[in-house]
Amino acid sequence: MISAEPPPPALGLRHVALRVLDLDAAERFFVDLLGYRVEWRPDDENVYLIRHHDNVALHRVAEAPGAGLLDHVGILVQRAEDVDAWAAWLEARGARLAARPKTHRDGARSLYLAGPEGLLVQIIHHPPALR
Repeated sequence: MISAEPPPPALGLRHVALRVLDLDAAERFFVDLLGYRVEWRPDDENVYLIRHHDNVALHRVAEAPGAGLLDHVGILVQRAEDVDAWAAWLEARGARLAARPKTHRDGARSLYLAGPEGLLVQIIHHPPALR
């Protein structure tokens, strides 16, 4: 074990991003059957859905990827500064960040952590999911 110091605070695993071949069908599935609503559609290739405390991102792909449909999982944090605290905590433990902390077009702030077997974990501050 590297350190007994606990990680920074987090609210839990409330975000998932999926690669989909048929974006319209995937959106209908989540909206019509599971009760999500469209939060943001930045372009024709991506749609972000929200339901209570959960956020689902759907990303259109041209062909089925070899690694499956999961793009990444996200761990929600309360404050934008918590993303930076996670970055420092992870890097102090020798973790490899796939993407450094940044603020996105929609005001969310996040980083990406490279996990085993290609898994990406996003530490994300996403204000609409906190409301």
